Amino acid sequence: MSITKTQITQAHQTWGDALVAISKSFEKGGIDDARRVADDFIDAAYGYADGDVLFKPTMASGNQTFRLTKEGALSYFVGHDDNFPLDGGFGLKGWRSVRFDTASTFVDGEIALWMGNVILTDKDGGETAVDKSFGYKSDESGALRIVLHHSSLPYLP
Repeated sequence: MSITKTQITQAHQTWGDALVAISKSFEKGGIDDARRVADDFIDAAYGYADGDVLFKPTMASGNQTFRLTKEGALSYFVGHDDNFPLDGGFGLKGWRSVRFDTASTFVDGEIALWMGNVILTDKDGGETAVDKSFGYKSDESGALRIVLHHSSLPYLP
């Protein structure tokens, strides 16, 4: 069955809600709560159970630029991992809302690609805009799994 744009919109909503939930769980219950929420989110949204995910986070560099494993993704979202000492925990930054602005979407059966801007608002009302691309694949149950996630800061000449 072919992926629909409605499914992609729902996947975006789920991704944004999870990022906010990670931030709020960290504020209320500390790193252990945030790690649990992030772990569940990664299992539900990403395709690591089926193999590598092509994940290039916004704030990653050097030999840890690409996060092909769940361990690397979890560290990016919550930090506190000695194997990834530069990670501060992108999900711990007090996010309160996430908005997706679509540039374009491509769907070919059970594979879909999305590109656009994501605007994140923190608890003080500050906004951070990032350029993102997501690649989705339908799993056996028809659920979308992120198999590609590229994120970068907009170029400012």
